[in-house]
Amino acid sequence: MPDGTATTHLFWPKLVTVLGEGYGFDSWRKDAAAALTVAIVALPLSMAIAVASGVSPERGIYTSIVGGFVVSALGGSRFQIGGPAGAFIVLVAATTARFGLDGLLLTVALSGVMLTVIGISRLGALIRHIPHAVAVGFTTGIAVTILASQLRDLGGIRLAGVEPGPLIPKLAALAGALPTLTPAALAIGAGCAGLIFLIRRFRPAWPGMLIAVVLASLLAAALGLPVETIGSRFGEIPHGLPTPRLPPISPALVWQVLPAALSFTLLGGVESLLSAKVADGMTGRRHRSNMELVAQGLANIASAVFGGISVTGTIARTATNIRAGARSPLSGMMHAGILLIFVLVAAPLARLVPLAALAGVLVVVCWNMAEKAEFARLLRSWRTAAVLLTTFSLTIAKDLTFGIVGGCLLAAALAAVRRGVPEEGD
Repeated sequence: MPDGTATTHLFWPKLVTVLGEGYGFDSWRKDAAAALTVAIVALPLSMAIAVASGVSPERGIYTSIVGGFVVSALGGSRFQIGGPAGAFIVLVAATTARFGLDGLLLTVALSGVMLTVIGISRLGALIRHIPHAVAVGFTTGIAVTILASQLRDLGGIRLAGVEPGPLIPKLAALAGALPTLTPAALAIGAGCAGLIFLIRRFRPAWPGMLIAVVLASLLAAALGLPVETIGSRFGEIPHGLPTPRLPPISPALVWQVLPAALSFTLLGGVESLLSAKVADGMTGRRHRSNMELVAQGLANIASAVFGGISVTGTIARTATNIRAGARSPLSGMMHAGILLIFVLVAAPLARLVPLAALAGVLVVVCWNMAEKAEFARLLRSWRTAAVLLTTFSLTIAKDLTFGIVGGCLLAAALAAVRRGVPEEGD
């Protein structure tokens, strides 16, 4: 069977190619098993990312259902799983805080339009050429920022006012509020994170995140622990998907959210193509980058219409899909269907989930997101170290866009100097 190299330029969903090659019951059975595995991983993670992003947990599930289905049905990768991603937490939270939910949905829709245009214009290769040191720098910076944002829920800390956005003021405010820490919440959150790490170490095939969240929920309910839950903060998760609607659009609001939409587009393109490239490395196949960007764009538009947040290709869930034996994009489509069944049948159970447990899940996500070994390796060369640390520092101090732009500009300047003045070594 060809690896897809000869067709990477086509605007043709991989699903059509797979069905054209012939699709039998054995492949369907393997796809269904992989879909169930991915859905089990995606359920707690989608809720945790939504809560950390400043929106209600069901919006993360809507994103996985609607966005995940579109990414798999129309995408340029056989194995890509779309949904909400931890890398977007900071951007989504900042956009929601500034423009409200309607402003966020408009931002997601605009970024979807931009991604679609980039894909149709065959500009996907430009995104793929972002320097590696920049990618590692902003990914690690985002991981640190997300971790800091979870400290309040992890410890059940109560702040007198609004939690500051910038890292240093945030840490100062949390340190000042330490006397309000809830030991039960800290035990639930730390225990949840610790259990996930243990399961991954000794039983990697088990759904560690779901097991930890379920056990934490049962323990908190049985003992009546004084911890905040999804139900106490957000109420019950609604049954089914909401009625589709376009977010309010006005020229003034479009102009205001445009910078955020550009950031969403840049990060979404990088994350999606990076995830597809990881899938290629695991399977020996080649994805269609421009078709993948078109699918990611349409998925973001669809997600916004159904009240979801930003969609991108997710490396962890895509890798899980491959390891679980997926054979085609139908596994991603079925994973979306399984999540929809949960919303229709068992949504009220989510109200029992402690927010500290979801914070514990994201602690694990941050640990895995930060490319620690690669960060250390890039520090060995002064050029890559300069780009890496510039990107990392700007991402933490300002935001993702500043980090990527600053890192890329420095990388370009160093490359120009190196071409103009050849050196024997670093």
